Amino acid sequence: MRTEGIHHITAIVGHPQENADFYAGVLGLRLVKKTVNFDDPGTYHLYFGNKTGEPGTIITFFPWANAFPGKIGSGQVGVTTYVVPEGALSFWENRLTNLNVHVQKEERFGETFLAFEDPHGLQLEIVARSRGSKSDWETEDISSNEAIKGFGGAILLSSRPEQTGKLLTEGMGLQLIGQEGDYIRYEAPAALGNIIDIKQTPVGSGEMGVGMVHHIAWRAADDAEQIEWQEHIRNLGYGVTDVRDRQYFNAIYFRERGHLLFEIATDPPGFMRDEPVEALGEELKLPEQFEAQREKIEQHVLPFTVPVQKGEKA
Repeated sequence: MRTEGIHHITAIVGHPQENADFYAGVLGLRLVKKTVNFDDPGTYHLYFGNKTGEPGTIITFFPWANAFPGKIGSGQVGVTTYVVPEGALSFWENRLTNLNVHVQKEERFGETFLAFEDPHGLQLEIVARSRGSKSDWETEDISSNEAIKGFGGAILLSSRPEQTGKLLTEGMGLQLIGQEGDYIRYEAPAALGNIIDIKQTPVGSGEMGVGMVHHIAWRAADDAEQIEWQEHIRNLGYGVTDVRDRQYFNAIYFRERGHLLFEIATDPPGFMRDEPVEALGEELKLPEQFEAQREKIEQHVLPFTVPVQKGEKA
């Protein structure tokens, strides 16, 4: 079994307006779906990605306004990495600095990363790489030559780094490609969401809350392959959930031995199953089981608007 790479990353954040202002207004991503947490329909589930929300580009959020901040530590995705075209790093350093986002340059495996936080403390970084198609979701301020293409990958904080690495290589088909200092790097086949660095020195246990990644999801080609993954993960000795319908993909979940929550999600059906491409993210979309509660849900969730992105190519 071999996953192509990251499907999506899901995090907990604060107020949805601050969330939209940053990921759409600052980073230039597209809100491709506005729905609710299917396990807690009083909470939004917001999806930001490229023009169509392709796997490998999607960051998703549960916004909990006024909730307590979490604590970064073992059992979490420590840093979510975005990738931009080669030559675009100086653009992003200037843009973030001019928008009062503190940026720090870091070096890892011969690459330069711009490290920064979102308004709720989520750890992010941007790296420039040649692989992956340029984004065709442009704004007045961000052309395809600078726009975020999708995920570059992630840094995983594991309580048992050796076991997590073993699962990635022997269980999920990633290739070990090197070690530098405190990090071991692994690579999946996809052009985006393909580079995983695991910190080798365990840190204290993390605590879930605002500013923390809830889980990382890996790609399955379709429903049939997902069933194979379910059996495969079970045969490796992990407890894995039943298949859960998430409307835009199907999902299974398990906690690996370094205590990170992993999901395996199907590439199809995608976000255009209930909205055309030109209208993605414009309306609150609910699965059939919650439609009867629409009025109650709409009154409960906090209103927000997506920053106007003049010049969008929708």
